[in-house]
Amino acid sequence: MLLKELLSNLSYSVVQGNVNIEVEDVSYDSREIPKNSAFVCLNGASFDGHDYVKKALENGAVAVIAEKNVDCGNVPLVLVKKSREALAYISAALFSHPAKKLKTIGITGTKGKTTTACMIREILKKSNIKAGIIGTLGVLIGDEVIKTNNTTPESYDVQKYLNLMVYKGCEVAIIETSSIGLKSHRLDGFLFDYGVFTNFSNDHIGGNEHASMEEYLQCKSLLFKKCKLGFVNIDDKNCENVLLGHTCKVKTYGFSKNANLYAENEHLFSQPGFVGIEFDLKGILNFSVSVAIPGMFSVYNALAAISVANEFNVSEEDIKEAMKNIKVKGRIEVLPVPGEYTLLIDYAHNALSMENVLTTLREYKPNRLITLFGAGGNRPKVRRYEMGEVSGRLSDVSVVTEDNSRNENVLDIISDIEVGLKKTNGEYIVITNRYEAIKYCIKTALPGDIIVLAGKGHEDYQEKNGRVYHFDEREVVEEILKGE
Repeated sequence: MLLKELLSNLSYSVVQGNVNIEVEDVSYDSREIPKNSAFVCLNGASFDGHDYVKKALENGAVAVIAEKNVDCGNVPLVLVKKSREALAYISAALFSHPAKKLKTIGITGTKGKTTTACMIREILKKSNIKAGIIGTLGVLIGDEVIKTNNTTPESYDVQKYLNLMVYKGCEVAIIETSSIGLKSHRLDGFLFDYGVFTNFSNDHIGGNEHASMEEYLQCKSLLFKKCKLGFVNIDDKNCENVLLGHTCKVKTYGFSKNANLYAENEHLFSQPGFVGIEFDLKGILNFSVSVAIPGMFSVYNALAAISVANEFNVSEEDIKEAMKNIKVKGRIEVLPVPGEYTLLIDYAHNALSMENVLTTLREYKPNRLITLFGAGGNRPKVRRYEMGEVSGRLSDVSVVTEDNSRNENVLDIISDIEVGLKKTNGEYIVITNRYEAIKYCIKTALPGDIIVLAGKGHEDYQEKNGRVYHFDEREVVEEILKGE
């Protein structure tokens, strides 16, 4: 494709060279330049792509797109106002605008993006509509999982994966649209068919993320200037603010009877090996739903998912069946066990997420709530104190163990967790090896107990002593149970 064609939807100026040259690919990493590629200079929190033009040229770049004049030898140099925005539009053109061949769904919010995405996908699957996901769990297409580094990858990768979904026969693409992804133009270059707002709370403030809560919310609101129809949680106090300046049509969901789709008569439901919630749909749909994920937030996630799926004319039966059997990897994921207790895995790895999960599970009145957890190394110590205090306050028994200790001594991390635990009257035991800690929980489980393996969630590895080891808690539990 000609460079000129890739730039067709952008304002740009040519400093040197000719844009009528053939370009086969695009790269934003100077270390990896495919043959006949244009190099786009991105600015990051700790790097400036303009400093790596020389390396990109040495590795074979045939053109450079930048925000400022740089020495790029004899190859064409094109200046744009925002290189991240340019990368998005160039990538969309490079892959022949795959979003136009799919129905696209963007989901933003502090919590619930992954679960809502998986719920939508499961409902559509029941209706024989193939959907792919780009998000925290990676790129999911059928049974294939491609790991990614960010919830919302760089725009080039988003377009590449959308193109792969088209190739694999998907009709729908569901994308977790993080605030950082929206802020950094990773989702520019196309218009979403549907946008979803789940909720808003304090997160991602400071460091290289957001300067304030106001900026964090403003970045999330960008989705509703980039979609045709938006679905928003009417009960969230920031609902109106997230819609400021919106350009889309809007539908609502929640518990409020003013919502287009709302829930009534919600009640908890549990039995050994199952914790969930049941409620009645009202408004544009009228039937009862049972969701196999516990807690009030599951009602909101389900309402969001059902609202979107309803646009695809799915049946009542398909919605019911999907919700009754929904399982999201690492998100209050119940594992099958032979005893009269419930064992689940959750990604909760900070005090806020632990408090949400444990408070939710407390509502099911377990015989004992047992929480196994550790804390990440090379992270602020205050997180460890807070996690210890939350578990000590809400759990009947805390089993303290290793997590991704990285380059820290796991005993030092555990000692920090104990600082928080000792502020409470909660019972706890320390078992440093995570495998042995899980084994202890299973061996000592009593009828009616709920055991939470917190922190790892969907991860299938452990990082310690500077190395990464395979460690999937689903496999660990299966191995322990087989050994009984």
